[in-house]
Amino acid sequence: MRQAEQRAEGAGPFTTRVTWRLPGGGEAVWESRLARRRGVLAVRAPDSEAGHHARADEVAVRRLRRLNAAAATTFVIGGALFAAGAAVAQFGSGDATEIASIYFAGGLFFNAGGYTSLLQVINAPRHVVGGRALVTHRWRWWSYEPTRVDWLSVFLLFAGTLVFGVNLLNSFLQGLNVHQINRLIWVPDLVGCVLFLASGHLALVEVCHGGPRLLPRSLGWWIVAVNQLGSVLFMVSALAAYTRPATGSPVNIDIANWGTLTGALCFSVGGVLQLFERP
Repeated sequence: MRQAEQRAEGAGPFTTRVTWRLPGGGEAVWESRLARRRGVLAVRAPDSEAGHHARADEVAVRRLRRLNAAAATTFVIGGALFAAGAAVAQFGSGDATEIASIYFAGGLFFNAGGYTSLLQVINAPRHVVGGRALVTHRWRWWSYEPTRVDWLSVFLLFAGTLVFGVNLLNSFLQGLNVHQINRLIWVPDLVGCVLFLASGHLALVEVCHGGPRLLPRSLGWWIVAVNQLGSVLFMVSALAAYTRPATGSPVNIDIANWGTLTGALCFSVGGVLQLFERP
């Protein structure tokens, strides 16, 4: 295929949309998020502004529906549990072990949601430039594709949930001094927040096909934007939760709790919205 017949869009080394001319005339457009979430490829007939979506086969469609429902549901539940843990901490209706247990249960759902999202990327139908259909490959439990923006985004998300797990496990430890609290609990919390923010930025790059911008008519954009807002609120919470060595108390426990509560609710809302972004 001649170079003039293909146009790629994206940011940096990442390609998020490819347009190519079909042998019989017309164009096909592959979009990363559209293909992996809805299992479709846009096709436009020659000499016509109208177009249609070429859907992946039934195997891929069923696969995407199940994975999308599982990922969305786990984030809804995980976010709700995190919000509940923050509410218990803020209003003082439970002890430290009870609060840590609620957070830990929420973290397990976040772990499941992160890995399911990774499976969704790994097993999404792929495009073949020059063709007019998506191709379904065999099921895989893992892949290494750091040059794909969708893979890198969800991999960082999954890694962030695992780092949060370290933070949540260490929260059960008793009798820690200030330096141990910051090293074992606060540092993993901060690292997890950084990974979530990086993941959200790459997700915006994918859905915007370049630098972040407003796309209010796009459901995918709303999902990514709401989740990124949740990541920002988690980061605010983490910074406010730092224990000052001079006083032995957090910078601002109220901001820490409310940041976690509102950030977690953002992920729950994002999960609800994701239920509608399916084949």
